[in-house]
Amino acid sequence: MFGTMKMVMVVIMIGGLAGAGMYVMKLRSDNAILKANQIKLEEAVSSQKELIAKQQEDFKEILKANNKMNELVSALKKDLDDLDKRFNKKGRDFGKLAIEKTKTIQRIINGASDKAIRCVEIAGGSPLTEKEINATKKSEINRECPSIANPNYVPYNN
Repeated sequence: MFGTMKMVMVVIMIGGLAGAGMYVMKLRSDNAILKANQIKLEEAVSSQKELIAKQQEDFKEILKANNKMNELVSALKKDLDDLDKRFNKKGRDFGKLAIEKTKTIQRIINGASDKAIRCVEIAGGSPLTEKEINATKKSEINRECPSIANPNYVPYNN
């Protein structure tokens, strides 16, 4: 009986040691998994930080482009208002004038059309020519859109 007790105690001790060993092995494997997960998490966090920084840069670029576009729209609106004032004067019948002075009106309209086409080109991103940049007199400017076609022209309001 005493021998059986010893044997049971030895089996319990061996079982306890085996269980403790298996528990330690499981802890080690869990630790390895947690380390791998931590590495992946840190990589994900750093990539998210890079993405956020890139999005902030893109947002700033979009704001710059939007401001530039708003300035261009404002300038074009001013030019359109000026053009509207030139055509809508009291007592002027443009149709009658066109019949009476066909060649003159045709020359004026063709010249203005060419200038208006150039305005569309500039608004679309075409670079300014030296002549357009250096224009400072009223006779040298593109009267259809002076604010975008002739940056150095300063109108005199007398």
